[in-house]
Amino acid sequence: MKFTTLLYCLIFSWHSFSQETKQIDTLRRVAIIEYNTNGNDVDFTPNAPELNQIAGAPKAFYSHYWEFGDGEYSKEANPKHTYKKAGEYEVKLWSTNNYDTGKPPTSRPKKISMSKDANPDSYTEVASMTSNLDLQRNTEPMPEEEIVVIMSYKNTKDYATNGKLHLFYNEQKYKANNFELTDTRTYHKERASHASDFVYTYDYDDQESVVASIEDNIAKLRVKFQDSTEKQNLPLTLEESKAYYKNASVLEFDNMKPNEERNVFYTLKTTPEMLKDTSAIISVRGVYIPDDNFDNHNVKEMEMEIVTSHDPNKMSTSATFLNYRLVRHKRPKFKIKFQNNGEGPASTIRLETDIPDMFDKTSIRVEDMYPKCEICPKREVAYSCLDTTFTKTQAIFTFKNIYLPGSEQKNVKEYDSTKGFVKYSLKFSEDFHKQKTKSRTAIIFDKNDPIITNYSTTRFLPGISIGAKVGYNSYANLDNSKSYFLGATLSPYKSYKWYWQVELLNSFHSYDGTKTVTVREIDEPTFIGRERTTILDTYNNVDWEIPVLARYNVNNFIGLGAGLQGAFTLSEKTTNETTIERAEIINGIDYGPYSFISESSNKSNNSFNNFRTGLLLEATAGFARIGPSVGARYVINFKEDFNYWQFYAIWKF
Repeated sequence: MKFTTLLYCLIFSWHSFSQETKQIDTLRRVAIIEYNTNGNDVDFTPNAPELNQIAGAPKAFYSHYWEFGDGEYSKEANPKHTYKKAGEYEVKLWSTNNYDTGKPPTSRPKKISMSKDANPDSYTEVASMTSNLDLQRNTEPMPEEEIVVIMSYKNTKDYATNGKLHLFYNEQKYKANNFELTDTRTYHKERASHASDFVYTYDYDDQESVVASIEDNIAKLRVKFQDSTEKQNLPLTLEESKAYYKNASVLEFDNMKPNEERNVFYTLKTTPEMLKDTSAIISVRGVYIPDDNFDNHNVKEMEMEIVTSHDPNKMSTSATFLNYRLVRHKRPKFKIKFQNNGEGPASTIRLETDIPDMFDKTSIRVEDMYPKCEICPKREVAYSCLDTTFTKTQAIFTFKNIYLPGSEQKNVKEYDSTKGFVKYSLKFSEDFHKQKTKSRTAIIFDKNDPIITNYSTTRFLPGISIGAKVGYNSYANLDNSKSYFLGATLSPYKSYKWYWQVELLNSFHSYDGTKTVTVREIDEPTFIGRERTTILDTYNNVDWEIPVLARYNVNNFIGLGAGLQGAFTLSEKTTNETTIERAEIINGIDYGPYSFISESSNKSNNSFNNFRTGLLLEATAGFARIGPSVGARYVINFKEDFNYWQFYAIWKF
């Protein structure tokens, strides 16, 4: 009976576990590829799961990206594709859930067979590229998901060429890798080059100087590399790209015919360590060498915004991390992206964006925009233009007299056509501090309710400030004390309010220690009187003091601090001096003056002793954040009556 009961429990447990497993499995979101064929024409449909609407967001929707297995792709929801040659093709689908609370659905590839070549009259070759090189992506990168980067290239020569393709990724300025290249899909016999395994990484123990170097030199190339116009100095481009990126994939291709267009597809898996800053802009760079016999090449850089949910309305910045020493004359860039999710076109789009006090609103310069249009003049005009106005805390960009279709509008097949953006740059204010800033944008389509974006955040690298410090220690409880010190300080560069500071002070201290005096009566045949013996210990020390404190800048000129201090004697020289003096009885009644009889001394040395700890409080006046200042500090020792004042001058660099 017991065995039967146990067996029944095991069966019931297994049945429950199986049901639970099945229930968990059913929670997996899958988009199924469905299709209908008519000869070599195939109509595709994505059967995607129901969306889970984010509360308060615009209506949730899917955007889709298809790879047809023959080197062609589409971003339409229900594409129609014609296969030119007989064969078996593997179709892939990536569906992105916008304004949805769950993860993007997965999709299994589907194989499609074509039994014969298509009739040449059933399709027409369409030249789609307007430049030699183009980079696209299927969606914005999200941590621990994958994206597809499409590199398209075209032969504009009047002869067949052999060349190379470089894809650079993982920027040096981020310590962790943002991407892992998991797959490369080629369809024209492109092959990996021997140079494809290059990895070049800076020593990030010196991250500040690395970023400073990149910002000063390499980042200047980004303006030049936004387009794909032809460039000449190939070795310089490759070296500069290696200095800006850690990794690269290199492909070689052969026999590319005149006016031929090709696509290469890269799957990049975002890493768990990926930068989590959702206002940061990251990039990949493509370099296209159309003919190996020449240095002529094309460069295209694609910027992307990190997301935690797929929201087409977003604000981002290139100023995620800034070096405070070097930003005075730089122009940080910001980008506002938007998408019309309505059932009809928008003719007026208003972007009300916060401008933190750190930046100068009047220095705003529009770098790029879509829809493309002119900057509005001061008078009213009937043509399409972008107007910029200001309030006390905001800049307002207004697209006037435009046509931006809605994603729910009839006959709109390409979701990208419903998107737009404004990219702008601006200078820092005359007097700005080392502060983190947050700004966001209200996006208003015509007279609809505003859509509020995420916060775009700028931060400063801590930087390092080294200071030189000299001063005098005043010990009220020690006799004949003389103490001077010099040392160095280490702290973040030009912190705004709170910051930490570590010091190493080398102190030279001399003082008198214990003094004992004994007097005895002497009655000898040759002398009657008193003998006085004085024993004095004197010290000459070299002390090391290591304060660690938190400091607060009240303003540009006054600072306060408090912390803990550890100290020990590095070298101690002790001199024990014994002096004997006698005073003789005069006339048998009075004692005369003491006269010197003898003196002796005994010296000893000690090191690394007398460890002590204490609390310190201080105030400074001068240039509190950087430069010279003077200060006073009071040190309270925990175990001994060894308190003292410290008066000093310091210069921070």
